[in-house]
This record gives sequence, structure tokens and C-alpha cells, in this order.
Amino acid sequence: MLHRLQIKNVALIDEAEIEFDKNLNVLSGETGSGKSVILESINFVLGSKADKSMIRFGEQEASVRAEFVVDGNSAAAERLRELDIDTDGEIIISRKFTLDGKSAIKINGCAVTAAMLKSVTQRLVDVHGQSEHFFLLSEENQLKVIDGICGDKAEEMKKALSALISEKRECKAQIKAFGGDESERERKLDLLNYQIDEIEAAAVKPGEYDELKARQLILANTEKIFSALNAVHSLFSDDGGCIDGISSAKHYLNGISSFGGDYSQAATRLEGLYDEACDISETVSELADNLTFDEKEAQFIDERLSLLKNLRKKYGADEEQILAFLKDAKARFDAISDSANAIERLEKQISECDDKIYENCLKLSGLRKSAAEKFCKEVTEELKTLNIKDAQFEVSFNSYDRNSANLNSADGSDELCFMFSANKGEPLKPLNKVISGGEMSRFMLAVKTRLKDLNGISTYIFDEIDAGISGFTAKTVAEKFIKISQDTQIIAVSHLPQICAASTAHFLIYKCEENAKTVTKVKRLSEEEKIGEIIRLTGSVNSEAAQKHAAELIKQFKS
Repeated sequence: MLHRLQIKNVALIDEAEIEFDKNLNVLSGETGSGKSVILESINFVLGSKADKSMIRFGEQEASVRAEFVVDGNSAAAERLRELDIDTDGEIIISRKFTLDGKSAIKINGCAVTAAMLKSVTQRLVDVHGQSEHFFLLSEENQLKVIDGICGDKAEEMKKALSALISEKRECKAQIKAFGGDESERERKLDLLNYQIDEIEAAAVKPGEYDELKARQLILANTEKIFSALNAVHSLFSDDGGCIDGISSAKHYLNGISSFGGDYSQAATRLEGLYDEACDISETVSELADNLTFDEKEAQFIDERLSLLKNLRKKYGADEEQILAFLKDAKARFDAISDSANAIERLEKQISECDDKIYENCLKLSGLRKSAAEKFCKEVTEELKTLNIKDAQFEVSFNSYDRNSANLNSADGSDELCFMFSANKGEPLKPLNKVISGGEMSRFMLAVKTRLKDLNGISTYIFDEIDAGISGFTAKTVAEKFIKISQDTQIIAVSHLPQICAASTAHFLIYKCEENAKTVTKVKRLSEEEKIGEIIRLTGSVNSEAAQKHAAELIKQFKS
């Protein structure tokens, strides 16, 4: 329920705070007093589009704060948990809008977007005005309403449909993995066969590319390498070269090695250096002798590297990945080649699923039609008590067979529309196309009376539902308000004395002048003040008889 509403700088309201009752709240006042401002403020904090014109003249921003009390298991509380917003049974929404068009929205202190706000408030409050669509006027919600009437049976059937659809989807995924239909599988086999042949013909070896690149580098620099090797060999082995120099040095050190350990160690080290120099010279000579340039080999390496580069582009970054692709391609080729029997089995399973889905759709349709028939009868009876004596209300279901049925929806194959006629002799037409404002208010009240526990909404707001009704019908509307408000809070703007008399909390909206400015005020009426407002609404003179009549009017709704 909406517990408290705080409004600041909205239209003619500078500041107002309203603490609502949990049952039937009625707002009344003279025409133009500002009743619509209260509803606009509620709509604003619920997420409706903001307009700069709502900001009080001379102020920079308007703000509204709404405090709701909800059950911890309610749909609104569940939505908050989905948004990672904590709630202990209280939902506090604050919204500000500035002259420069900036908006700030918070729920329980957490900043949210307008879309997030609406996703919460649509589970809290249902606002109905003659220019607005109500929850049930949307055809997309009408199926939900009928399923709500069906209760757990419909939910169980839809769960069964969902399971069958999931099973069918899994079968189709397996078939797709095989390559789809027969022609697609043939194309897939041809491609895999080509890829396998191409890789196998190349006889790829791990590390081959790097080895070939190294050999290609040598071949490209043969002359430079040969020249360097010969130069090194000459520096070591020619007369007067490095080896001759080391040999002479070794001779001198050997001559003094007996004079001390340091000389002996130096001579030993020089002996090792001499052996290493001779070995290097011999190795360089052998490298030069073995160095050759084969033009055919160079051409082969160029062609082989080009082939490997092409395979890398297609199948993997290196030879290991190419070979892994080959292994997988062979496995897929074998699976698709052997898939005919598996696909036949899966297609049969899909057909069996469709048969079961269709069977469940028919059962769900039967359940819905039975519930809809009873629902229509009850609503029609309610409408007659609301002075629409010739009302006709039906739920129109689409027809379907095995071929035209929607076998891919967990909601079944039903498409339905609420059909209505208010006048005798007039044909039934879609509800939202034929119903007038006054009739719509009474129709929705009749529906709400029957469905007040199904949509999870905790607060209903009616804007002048009394348009075009009076007398006995007004008394009936008041009684229905009382019935609904036993479980669901109602906030209603009304000019009917009967509805005001039935209220558990009555608020007067009025204008006054403060600091040379007109302002709108809100006041909760005492029982005595409530009697005075009822007298005003009846147009009577405030006399003892009028007061007695007003008191009797209040009394009849308390019995």
C-alpha cells in the first residue's frame, strides 16, 4: 500500500504530505482545486514522463516522495531483489525534476533509471483515469488474466509445454550439429573431405615451418657465410696467424713454468687455448667445405613455405593447430557420415514432441475457455448492478488445428481478446475500441471486484470513476469499493457523496492564498468535517436535516 506521499513545488502545491489509510481513501474538492495535481504527482513518482510545466512557478525543481509498505514475498519486492536493492518491507521512491530537464530517481536510496522504476511500480500501483489504459485493457495482459483465474492448473500445463519445447529445441540443435538437412550435410561432407585431403596431402610435421625458414636464411646468405668462414680459417691457420702466435707464447711459458706455480698455471691455460684454437679452425674449415647452394632446394623451400602459410591461414596458427584441425575434421566427417540414423531418430522425437505439445495446447485451451466463461458471467452480473443492464462480455478465442497451432510457445496456441457491448442490439467488439469513459470505469471496477487478488497490485487509483453515474449506481460503486479495499488499498478522486461517505480516510483538496500566492492544500477530514463535505457534495444547505442525512449516509456503509 501507499503509506505516505510528500509533494514539493508541483503546480500550485508548495509542500504537502498525505498519510493514506490502508483501505478506501477518497479525495474531493471544488473543481480546479488541484485534485488532478495529486494524481499527477503520484504518476510522476511512479515513472510517468516528466514535464517542466509541473514545476511550481518561481521554483527550480519539483520533487515527490512515496513510501510503500509491501509484503516481503510480493512481486514488487521480488523485482527489487532482482535489481540488487534491499527492502525490509518498505519501498521508498523519490524523484526530482529540474527546469533544465534533469531527473533524479532513487529507490531505497539507490539511483535507478526510469525504466527500472516502472518495472517496480507497475507491480505496486494500478492507476486508472478516463484517458488512460488500465492493466486489463491491454490485450497482451488479457491472456495472463485468464491464466490467473485458472491458477495452478494452467501453470502446470505451461511448465509441461515448456519442457516439451526445450526437448524439441535440443533435438533440433543436435540435427543442426550434424549439418542440417540432407543437402546441407552433403555440402558439409564435401567441404570436410576437401579439408582433410588438403592437409593430409601436405604431410605437415610439427616445427617444419621454423626449420624451413632457418634453412632458407642460410641459402639466401651462402656467399656471405662462405666468405666469413674462410676469413676466420685464414686468421687462425695461415703462417703468422692466431695458432702460430699461441704456439710461440706456449713455448715461452713452458720455458719458465718450473719457476713457480703461477707460471705453470698460465702455461697450462695456454695449452688449452691452443687446442681450442686448432679445433675452431678445423670446425670452420669443415663448415666451409660442407657449405653448398642448391637452386632446386631453394625453390622447394620457397614453395613449401608458401604451402604452409596457406594452411596456417585456413586451419591454425602453427603445424600443431593444423594437425588438431585435421583430427577434428575427421571426427566430424565420420559423425556426419553416420548421422542418417541418428537424424531419423531425432526427427521422430521432434514429431512426437509436437504431438504432445498440440495435445497439451488443446487441454490448456479447454481450461481457459471454461474459466473465461465463468469469469464473463460474473463480470456481466457485476456490470448489471452498476447500471449497465444490457452489458455483454465475452472472451473471443482464436481457432487452430494441428497445422496452424503455435507449437513453439510455452503459453500455448491461444490468442484471445476481451469483447464487449454495453447496449442491447449492438455487436460485441474488442473492449478497448468500443467502451466509453464512464462505461470503462464501471467495467474495470466490475473486473477488479472479481480479480482483486490475482494481479498482485496492492494499490488501485481511480480518477473520477463516478463520471456519469448517480443514485443507486453510486451506492453500488461505493459498496464495491469497500469490498475491494478490504484487501487492496484504493485511492479515488470522487464527487459522489456516497463514495465519500464510504471512505475510511477522506481528504479535502482546496485552494487558499499565502504570501500573495495561490496554493493548493490537502487536509484529512475529521468525521465532523466529513459530514460537512458530504453536505457540500449533495448541494444541500448546511442544516440539521442535512447533517443528519449525511451522518446516516456514512452510517449505512459502516454496518
